[in-house]
Amino acid sequence: MMLFEPYLARTLQLSNRMVMAPMTRSRAVVANTPTALMAEYYGQRASAGLIVTEGVAPSPNGLGYARIPGLFNAGQVAGWKGVTDAVHAKGGKIFVQLMHTGRVTHRSNLPAGAEVLGPGSEVCPGQMYSDNEGMQPHSAPRAMNESDIAHAVAEFAQAARLAVEAGFDGVELHAANGYLIEQFLNANVNQRSDAYGGGIDGRNRFALEVAAAAVAAIGGDRVGIRLSPHGVFNGTGGYPDVDAQYLALTKQLSALGLLYLHVLDHSALGAPPVPADLKLQLRKNFDGVFMLAGGFDRDSAEQALVEKRADLIAFGRPFLANPDLVQRMRSNAPLNAPDMATFYTPDPKGYTDYPTLAA
Repeated sequence: MMLFEPYLARTLQLSNRMVMAPMTRSRAVVANTPTALMAEYYGQRASAGLIVTEGVAPSPNGLGYARIPGLFNAGQVAGWKGVTDAVHAKGGKIFVQLMHTGRVTHRSNLPAGAEVLGPGSEVCPGQMYSDNEGMQPHSAPRAMNESDIAHAVAEFAQAARLAVEAGFDGVELHAANGYLIEQFLNANVNQRSDAYGGGIDGRNRFALEVAAAAVAAIGGDRVGIRLSPHGVFNGTGGYPDVDAQYLALTKQLSALGLLYLHVLDHSALGAPPVPADLKLQLRKNFDGVFMLAGGFDRDSAEQALVEKRADLIAFGRPFLANPDLVQRMRSNAPLNAPDMATFYTPDPKGYTDYPTLAA
């Protein structure tokens, strides 16, 4: 099967076409710094062709959730070095996903001196969990001015440099799920009338500046990006020119020389599907590796590869619950079911204790 064949992605040699998708796990319990437990978790899953980590904040301002890790100081670099060493020791490849939560934040999750920022001052609908206060409405953001935007772009670039220092094979920019980059992309959230809003070019500008800065920092062959057009998470949702906007964005991202485009379809979780034709057009517009994610199993992943709808397929919850997912899918063995009650808890239960076939 193509799913288990090696794949050369420019300078990146992958042992198979299965990608472990980024999934928030909330185990960075001290100072938003990766732990030995996290190294064990990722090392267990190193048989994936490529691992993309959970969302990792490039800035103290991006730490909107409880216990999510960061990548903006020396201690975090050292912690992540333990993770990358664990994965590389088993022959795996690993990218860090850089995720700035923007307005999807509760203030009590932020360290001292950090603040809630967004393209505007509207509060994100819904609630956010904090260890200190439980479920609370999202905190009100301060609308970013152009100086704030330039500072955030620089933070992404610095985090990309630190990622290389920490041993990562590259970075994925999280421009999906309603976090900061998509907050600028999405017309329902971005109501700005300046150069960072007002139409397709303005809404795309922040994403393109972040991507260009990351490419300048570490090279295009080490940079990917995740998009979720038609997603509805965190107050986003569709709008009239969404397809035209993402097609324009993809062409410009391709011109920057990014390694891959990672398109997420949330319809398996109840969101509107990304139209099949749009996925094909996005693939055509991007001169690089094309990755699909969203509800795939062994057979549907293989079909997508055979039909050349994608080069790589990302799996989320199946990798969460099955550290040996590649072996299980190769032999068509039964899969462990994920325990949703332990997705975001702080300890090893539901994290590093899922059994393997060998066990």
